[in-house]
Formats: sequence, C-alpha cells, structure tokens
Amino acid sequence: MTGTVNGPVAVLGLGTMGAGLAARLLDQGMQVRVWNRTPQRAEPLAEAGAHAAAHPADAVAGTSAALCVVSDGEALGAVLHGPHGVLADGPYPGVLICASTVAPDEVVQIAGEAPSVLDVGMLGNRDHARDGELRLFAGGDKRVFDAARPLLKTLGKEVVHLGALGSGMRMKLLLNLLMGIEVQALAEATELAGACGLDRQQVLKTIAGSGFASPVMAFKSRRLASGRFDEPDFRLRLMAKDLMLASKQAATVGLSLPLATAAAETHVRATEQGLGDQDCAAVTRALVPKPETDT
Repeated sequence: MTGTVNGPVAVLGLGTMGAGLAARLLDQGMQVRVWNRTPQRAEPLAEAGAHAAAHPADAVAGTSAALCVVSDGEALGAVLHGPHGVLADGPYPGVLICASTVAPDEVVQIAGEAPSVLDVGMLGNRDHARDGELRLFAGGDKRVFDAARPLLKTLGKEVVHLGALGSGMRMKLLLNLLMGIEVQALAEATELAGACGLDRQQVLKTIAGSGFASPVMAFKSRRLASGRFDEPDFRLRLMAKDLMLASKQAATVGLSLPLATAAAETHVRATEQGLGDQDCAAVTRALVPKPETDT
C-alpha cells in the first residue's frame, strides 16, 4: 500500500474503547462512520456528527480505514465474515486495523483476505482513548503502518511499529498479563490483611503509596477501597480471556508461566461466579472463601 489514510474512518464496536476512539476522531474534525451490535450505543456519536450504520459493511463503505474494537475473536469473526460483514463480499480496500485483543494467529489469518491489515495493541483507558493519549503498538507490513501512522498518531501519544503482523497482539497480551497478575496480587494482599485483622483501608493506602505499587496498582487500590466494581474500566471476563490467550501463547512456544496460569484460573473462576461484567478488580471476590453451611 502507498500513500496515507486520509478519508473517512469506520469504528466497529462502541464499547469503552471504541466509543472513545470515535469521539476522538470526531473532535479532530474527521468523518466517522460507526457500528455497534447494540445500536443504542451509536446514538450519542450520531448526535455528535458520526454516521451510524446498520451493519459493518455499511459502516466501512467509502472509508479509508476501519478500526475493529470488539471484545474477542468470536465477535471479530462475526464483524468480518458474518452477514453484512466487512469481508463478506470481498476484500476491504482500506487499512483494516484490528484493535481487538485476540490471538495473534487470528490476525495473521485475516491478512489472507484483506490486502492491508494492522494489529494494534492499545495501552490506556477510556479517558486516554477520548483524549488521544493512548500508547499504540502495531504489527504489520511497514508500508501499511506508514500509511496509517497519521491516523494512529491522532489516537495515541506514542505509536510504535513492532514488526510483523501479530506483534501488536503479542505485546498487548504481555501487558494484560502483567496487569492481571498485579491486580490479583493486590487483591490477595488486601484479603489477607482483612483476614488477619488489619484495617483494609489503611493497608490499601500503604500499598498505593509504597515503592511496591505500580501505577495500575495505585489506580486499582481505589476500586478495592470503595468495593465498587460497576462501570468497569476493564471487564473481568475480558481479563480472563486475555490471560487464557497469554497462557496458550506460552504453551505454544514451550514456556511454563505459573503466575499467568494461576491468574487465568482465578479470573475464569470469578467469571463463572457471575463477576465477568464487573471491573477486573472484582477478582478479589473470588478469593473470599464461601461460608460453610450446615449439613
């Protein structure tokens, strides 16, 4: 691919990150076409000037780039290959940017059906997406990356080309592996503190202000202190999915990652307990022993 992305942009998937990305593009004066499985999520963006499409193929019509920001590989497959999907009637001529966290191999497979594909791991939260403050890590052909660079720089304060297609997903899985382990470690320390009679609030304050806490731990300590896990920054079921993907990647290359495996098991168990749509810090609730019942 030659040239740069300079036409309308489609955003497919308007969850926490997708809605922020679309709003950012609108703020920058770009033409934006949006689609979401639940149409109501598109309404605020339509009021702000976006074209709300009825299906993915309609959303990408006439665009120079399409950002896929759906929750998992199954959703990505539906957007690309389902009824009225992006690739249902042939290749997409623009740059197809996979910003959904999926297995790297799934992104590589897409390249056989679309001429210009990038996978982009996004580091940041909804506010970063809305304000153009994300850190973006891309994989794919260098010519495709160069064409998409101006668009990516609109969305992120740091834009890095890592190498071959799939590299962006590998970086994203590594970063989410770290976050999942760190938040679970924080939750375990907090639950142990409470079980031993220490004041949870004091313990969380101490950890957050110590040299042991990463920025994400300091951020999530506020969640644990409040005990409120609704309006999630990052859903627990998505963390469970990403930890499982990271564990599978490790197995593929013959690595044993005990911490990642343990964290994945805990997050899967928490999802099975009905915590999947809460913030990932709700993993703390999966650590609390169930009360014994008389038999």
